[in-house]
Order: sequence, then structure tokens, then C-alpha cells
Amino acid sequence: MTISEDDGSNNDSGLNERHRTRMQRKKAVVDAKIAAATDVRGVLLVNTGNGKGKSSSGFGMVMRAMGHDMHVGVVQFIKGAIPTGEERFLRRFPEQCEFHVMGEGYTWDTQDRTRDIEKAQAAWARARALLSDPTVGLVLLDELNIALKYHYLDVQTVLADLRARPPAQHVVITGRAAPPELIEAADTVTDMTLVKHAFSQGIQAQPGVEL
Repeated sequence: MTISEDDGSNNDSGLNERHRTRMQRKKAVVDAKIAAATDVRGVLLVNTGNGKGKSSSGFGMVMRAMGHDMHVGVVQFIKGAIPTGEERFLRRFPEQCEFHVMGEGYTWDTQDRTRDIEKAQAAWARARALLSDPTVGLVLLDELNIALKYHYLDVQTVLADLRARPPAQHVVITGRAAPPELIEAADTVTDMTLVKHAFSQGIQAQPGVEL
């Protein structure tokens, strides 16, 4: 049997045609879903789970919103003892980003539940002010889930304030162990799964990665 020199190109042509057909079908499905999504309103997003990236994703959305000339607000619960790159960067834009560091460190460092509750409640007062301001397009409530996990804040009070926010305002909430009530109320929930982490290999937290 003689194999012609153009057999490879014929096979490539068939593969390309099958790929094009599949992508055309996929595009029709995606286009139909896009056409069906007609509601425009503020969304509530929750980033939870044991994997890295919850706060990083939230701050990415803050910067994305700023790129669209939106006024944004950040309230950091729990964290605060160690300065971070995102805080240093966003404080360069005080006219566009309100940045409130309200925590005094991780719970295993503070070791004072009464003080932690006081700080969490003061942080929620800041958050409530942002959630009441229609000029704020996006609010990041960083590590709020931890404050809810330890019952430093009442989840029903938090949900009531979230529901009462301006209709077009987006909210991003981060932290492990998001309570079921918050997950139920959210529009988008992402559970970050831990596969590997450099810390478990003895590599310390570093600027630009964790700090």
C-alpha cells in the first residue's frame, strides 16, 4: 500500500473540521446562556475553603473595579498585625479606595476573645457604613468568615445589612469556614481547595506571594 504525502494534511483537515463543529455547538450553548442572563444588579460573592487565594481573588476584584472607575471599600477583619502589599498599593489611591485595617492579628496570636469581639464589632460598623453608601460600587470584607465562625458577629445581623445595601453594590467576602447561611445568601461561592502549599515544605511567607 502506498501512502501519499498529503495524508497528514488530510488528517489535520478532518481534525480541524471536527474541532470547528464542536466549537460551533459550544458557542451556540454559551450564546444562549448569555442571552438568558438579563438581570443586572449587585452580587454577593463568597471565597472560602482551605486553599490559598481567597483574599488574593478578592483584592483582584477590588483592582478590577477600580479599573472601571468605581469607588471601592475594604475592611479587613482579623488581619492587621502584618502590613501587606495590597494595603501598601491601595493606599496610594485614597480618593478611590477606602482601606480599613481593623484586626490585630490572627486569633492564635491575639488570644483574647473579648478584645477580638470588640475589634470585630468595630470593623462591622465600618463595613455597615460602606454598605450604606450608594457611591461605593464594591466592598471587600476580608476574613469576615473567621469572625462569623467564632461568633464574634451575629450572622443574621450581617445578612440583614448585606440585604439592605444599595441594589447595584457588589460585595466580596473571604475567609475559611463560611457559615451555611452566608453560602445560601450568596450569588457566587468559590471553595478554594488545598492541593499543595509551600509553607508545608518549610518555605516562609514572602512579599508578593503571601504578604
